[in-house]
Amino acid sequence: MSPLVEENSGLQANGSYESTDATEDGIAEENGSVGTYQPTGVQGSVAIATKPSESKPAPKRLDEQLNIEGKVFLVTGGGQGLGLAMAEGLGEAGGIVYCLDWREEPHPDFFAAQKAIKSFPGKPSHGSLQYRHVDVRDTEGLERITSEIASLHKRIDGLVAAAAIQQVTPATQYTVKDICRMVDINFTGAFMSAAAVAKRMMEYHCKGSIVFVASMSGFVANKGLLSPVYNSSKAALIQLARNLAMEWGKHGIRVNSLCPGHVITPMVQANFKEDPGLQEKWEEESMLGRIAMPDEFKGPALYLCSPASSYMTGSAMIVDGGHTAW
Repeated sequence: MSPLVEENSGLQANGSYESTDATEDGIAEENGSVGTYQPTGVQGSVAIATKPSESKPAPKRLDEQLNIEGKVFLVTGGGQGLGLAMAEGLGEAGGIVYCLDWREEPHPDFFAAQKAIKSFPGKPSHGSLQYRHVDVRDTEGLERITSEIASLHKRIDGLVAAAAIQQVTPATQYTVKDICRMVDINFTGAFMSAAAVAKRMMEYHCKGSIVFVASMSGFVANKGLLSPVYNSSKAALIQLARNLAMEWGKHGIRVNSLCPGHVITPMVQANFKEDPGLQEKWEEESMLGRIAMPDEFKGPALYLCSPASSYMTGSAMIVDGGHTAW
């Protein structure tokens, strides 16, 4: 598939192209002289690139665009909840997935997901889930584990940074310790996880994708939920994705943020216990009248991690049931 049209490619109002000199590979010469035929009409809707790039377009076929078989991904916060659901989805799609989590031993949910991948109905998956114990605040641990995984496979193709905590507290009652703990995990931990993975991707010349699991809470204040530090940490991830996308694009590394709405996770279920009326309130705020389930984010995560999103970087994908669209 030819790269996308350049700004000064000679596209005419009728959809045709002016003729320009071209090399044997079809790359247009910079002198712009006339002579060699260029495609017109539908065939001419893509032009020839004049500047090499580490980034490459996706394959033409959709099944190839979504194919991640044999590719290696790390998912922080992948031991339970939303992170585990997205890790399971990548494994179902054929990815070799490492779930990084703070627990020394995996949660029972991890073993259930691991088993589900191997017994995937219809087409058996060649993917896998593996577990590694690390706290994202342990920078040396992150460096060691990412280095070991990259050395084993001679590649790392992406990261889903999903590790996060939440604290529901009125703003006037937060302590510096409360704030630092949440920012250390939600923001700094995600930053250092991305940096550790990006180093290995550059070392092994792997082009791929880094996904920060932010939140719609990075855009709006959630009614009835007093979590100013959590929301601010998610807004910071959205901006971090833009900056790293700018910095690492030249290496073929795309960086985006995924912004879920309310999702039924252990963290959210704890909120419902503290405030019995919160679930009904959130359901009313959704245009679909319900709260999302973790499995509904397998598709968005696969899209962002796969070549299907090859021209998407520095973006925030909001998947919130219309909550922020009112």
